Amino acid sequence: MKKTPVFLDSLVTDMLHLRAICPFSWRVFQFRPISCEPLIIQMNKCTDEEQIFDFIERNKAILSEKQVGCAFDMLWKLQKQKTSLLKNVEYVRDHPQFLTLHNLATNKFKLMNDDTLVNVLHITQRFAGESHDPLVEALVTEAWRRLERFDIKLLSEFSSCLADQHLYFSPLMGKIADIVHRNLETTQDLRLKSTLLLMSEDLTGEQALAVLRAMEDMESRNSHLIKRVTSVLHKHLDSYKPLELLKITQALTFLHFQRKEFSAKLRELLLSYLKISFIPTEVSILVYAISLLPSPHLDEVGISRIEAVLPQCNLNNLSNFATSVLRWIQYDHMYLDSITGKQLKLLQKLDHYGRQRLQHSNSLDLLWEELKSVRGNTFPESLLEETIATLQHFVDEINYINVVEIASFISNTDYLSTLLLDRIASVAVQQIEKIHPFTILAIILPFSTLNYDPPQRDEFFGTCVQHLNSYLGILDPLMLVCLGFSLATLQYFPEDLLKSIFNIEFLARLDSQLEILSSSLSARVQFHLMELNRSICLECPEFQIPWFHDRFCQQYNKGIGGMSGAQQQIYKMLTEVLGGINCVKASVLTPYYHTVDFECILDKRKKPLPYGSHNIAWGQLPEMPWESNTEIVGSRLPPGAERIALEFLDSKSFCRNIPHMKGKSAMKKRHLEILGYRVIQISQFEWNSMALSTKDARMDYLRERIFGEVKS
Repeated sequence: MKKTPVFLDSLVTDMLHLRAICPFSWRVFQFRPISCEPLIIQMNKCTDEEQIFDFIERNKAILSEKQVGCAFDMLWKLQKQKTSLLKNVEYVRDHPQFLTLHNLATNKFKLMNDDTLVNVLHITQRFAGESHDPLVEALVTEAWRRLERFDIKLLSEFSSCLADQHLYFSPLMGKIADIVHRNLETTQDLRLKSTLLLMSEDLTGEQALAVLRAMEDMESRNSHLIKRVTSVLHKHLDSYKPLELLKITQALTFLHFQRKEFSAKLRELLLSYLKISFIPTEVSILVYAISLLPSPHLDEVGISRIEAVLPQCNLNNLSNFATSVLRWIQYDHMYLDSITGKQLKLLQKLDHYGRQRLQHSNSLDLLWEELKSVRGNTFPESLLEETIATLQHFVDEINYINVVEIASFISNTDYLSTLLLDRIASVAVQQIEKIHPFTILAIILPFSTLNYDPPQRDEFFGTCVQHLNSYLGILDPLMLVCLGFSLATLQYFPEDLLKSIFNIEFLARLDSQLEILSSSLSARVQFHLMELNRSICLECPEFQIPWFHDRFCQQYNKGIGGMSGAQQQIYKMLTEVLGGINCVKASVLTPYYHTVDFECILDKRKKPLPYGSHNIAWGQLPEMPWESNTEIVGSRLPPGAERIALEFLDSKSFCRNIPHMKGKSAMKKRHLEILGYRVIQISQFEWNSMALSTKDARMDYLRERIFGEVKS
C-alpha cells in the first residue's frame, strides 16, 4: 500500500507562501564529467538487477546525475518484465546497492534535467517502502521549484506522481491544474518554442495526447481546441499503442467529441490490433476501448479473440471484458431491441473463469495484486459476490498495510459485508498508530456509504478522529469537508473537527482551492459542505453554526428534473387515494432545501387537508436562524394535524446485496423527521414486487402506509 508521506501536504501549503517571498535559483553550476556516454552504454547492456548493482558498486564515486537516472530507469524496466512484481520490488528495495543509488540521487537531484527528475520521482515511489521517504520529499520540492517551466507532458507525469500519493486535492495539484488551465484557456497563438506547444500544427502525437488528457482533467470542452488537437491525433493515430488508443477514446468520450470519420478510423485501428493480439491485458484494453465507441459490438473474430485469452486472464482483465460486454448488450437492447445468445454465452464464460480465478487464490496479498486495479462499481454481480466471499475467507489477513485499499474497494462496490467492515474497524482501533492520518477518510467511507455501525462504534470513530486531531490545520480542505460529511452521515459530530471547518480562515482556504478545480469536482465539494452545514444545523443546533447555503441551494435546485416513471405512477394513485390533486404536492422543497417526492397533510381525524386551506403550505422559504430550526413545521399546521413525506427509493438508495438503506437516504429520513414529517419510504423492491403487481394492490398499499388501513 502506498501511504501519503506526512510531509507532502504540509510541504505544498508552506511552499505556496515561501515561493511568493523569494525566488529559487534554477541551477547550481558544478563540475560535471566531460562524457557520461560510455558508462550508460555499459549499463544498457545489463540484463538483471545484480549486474546493475555490481555496476553501481564499482562506479559509485564517479556516477553523474544522468547515469543515476539511467540506473533507476533500468531497474524499473527490469521490474516490469517480472511476473511477481511485489517480490522483485522488495528484493530491489532491500538491496544495499539500492540504498547507495538512493543516496546518490539525494545528493545529485538538483543537477538532473526536468525529465530525469520526474522519472526518478515516479520510480522512487514505486520502490518506496516507507511512508516518509526523504528522497521523495526532495524530488517533490525540486519539481515544485521548476513547475512553471514544465511542459504539458511533464505536468501530466508529475500530477500522476502526486495522485499516487493520494494528493488529488492538494494545493500543489491545484497549482498544476491552474497552469494547465491558464495555458489552455488564455493562450491563443502558441508555437513550438512556447511552454505547452498547444495551438501549433507541429504538435507531436505524444504532445497532442498529453494536451487531450489535460483537457479531460480540466473538463475543458473548448470546441476549437478539441478540433485542433484531434486533427493532430488523427494524423498520428497509426503510431499509438493500444493503451494510448484507450486513453484517447476515454478522453474524447468524456469531452463529448463526436466525429464519424475519426471514430470510424479509431474503431478500424482498434479492431486491427485486436485481430493480431494474444496478450490478455492488451486484448482487454482493446475490447474496452471499442465498447466506448458508437456501435460497440464485435464480430466473430473479436469474440473468438476474447475467448482465446480467457484462461490466462486475471481478475482485472475479466472485469474489463464483462463491463465491455454489458455495454454491448445495453447498446443492442436500446438500439436494436435484441440480445444475442453469443453475448450471454460470453458472459457465462467470463463468470466461470472469474470464479475459477477466485477459488484458486491462496492468500490475500496475491488476490489483492489482481483486485487493486478493479473498480468495484463495475464488477459483475455474480463475480462481486464471489469476490466478497473470498475476501471474507482471508479476513484475518487484513491489517494496517492493506486496510485502506480494502476499505476503498468496499466503498466502491456498495456491497455490505459486516464481517469485513467489523474487521476494518478492529484493525483501525488496534493498529491506528501504524495507519497514516491522511487515509482515515478512506477507512471511514464504507461505513458512511453503507450506513453501518460496527459493534465498537464510538471507540472506532473516536480513535480515527483522535488520530487526526493534531493534523486538522494541515489536512487538505477538500478531504476535511468530505470527512466531516461522512461522519455526519453516521450521526457522529466531533466538535473540534467541525469547528475547524466552519471558520472564516478555513472557508477562505477552501474557496481559493475550489476556484482552480474542475467544475464538477468543485460542485461536488460545495454540495458536501452544504449537506454538512444542513446536518449540523438540524442535528446539532447547540454548536450554533449558522446556515449559509440559501443562495447555493436556490441555484442548485433550478436544475432538478422531472419525475421517473414509477414516481408518476405513485403521484397519480396518490391523487385518487387522497381525494384529489389539491391534496398532494410533488417535488416539495423543505426548509434547508431537502426535496420531498410527495407531501400530504392529514388532520387530527386522519382526513387529507387540501392545500390552500388553514395556511398549511410552506410558502416562501423563511429565514432560518439556528435557534428556531426545529419549530418551523409545527407552527404552521392546524392542531393535531401531521405532515407526511412520501419518498420513492430506487435501487441506488440501497446496498447492492441486501435491501439495507444507504447512508444518505437514512440521513435524509432523520432530517425530515426533525422537520416534523412522518416519513413513508417506498422502496423500488416493494413497488415492483409480485405482491403489488396490480393497481388495486398498490392503492391498498398506499392507503395502509398513509392511513394505517388494512383491507380485510
